[in-house]
Formats: sequence, C-alpha cells, structure tokens
Amino acid sequence: MSAHDHADHADHGHGGAAHGSLKGYLIGFFLSVILTAIPFWLVMDGVIDNKQATAVIIMAFAAVQIIVHMIFFLHMTPASEGGWSMLALIFTVILVVIVLSGSLWVMYHLNANMMPGLHEMQQMP
Repeated sequence: MSAHDHADHADHGHGGAAHGSLKGYLIGFFLSVILTAIPFWLVMDGVIDNKQATAVIIMAFAAVQIIVHMIFFLHMTPASEGGWSMLALIFTVILVVIVLSGSLWVMYHLNANMMPGLHEMQQMP
C-alpha cells in the first residue's frame, strides 16, 4: 500500500473536513441546552412583561443557537473546505435574517389587521 493510498483511506472521502471530538460535541450540546432553557424560562415565568421584547430576545437566542449548531455539529469554520463553508455561513445568515424579519412582519400585520379592536368587541351582541 503506497503513501497515496493510505492518505486516501484516512480521508474517508470527506474532502479533509475535520471531525468533531467528544469535547466539541459536549460543548455544543450544553450550549444548545442553555440556549433553549433560557428562552423557555423567560416565557414560562413571565420574566419580561413586554411581549415584543420577549419575542426579540427569543429570536436572538434562536439565531445564536443556529450559529452554535453550525460550528459545533456541522463543523463550519472559515478554514474548512477552502472558505466555501464561510460562504455557506454568510448565505445562511442572510436567509435567517430574511426569514426572521419576514415572520415578524407577517405576524405583526396579521395581529394588527385580523384582531378586532376592543371597541368592536363591545358592540357585538
């Protein structure tokens, strides 16, 4: 078996991508749990009275959790795969911003246009 064959065998066809270690996966897991537990606690205990602020905080935690998943579980770093992963990260961030802002815009306008006002509800028989 030549050195070239051994290098191909060690690569396993992953293009030289780094595999995660147990430590990396555990760090990612605990960060994911924390980033899920904090927004859950904020909502369940009503820590913040302002619903809009709570929604923004939850969205921020969700965006951070996406980044944690990309780094610790998908192994997307600037050095991996010759920079293509960084391009994928930038594309993902753009998509997340579009989806989150679009969702908030749609929910706001549905709430503003579909919910009857207090005055209209009092006039109903």
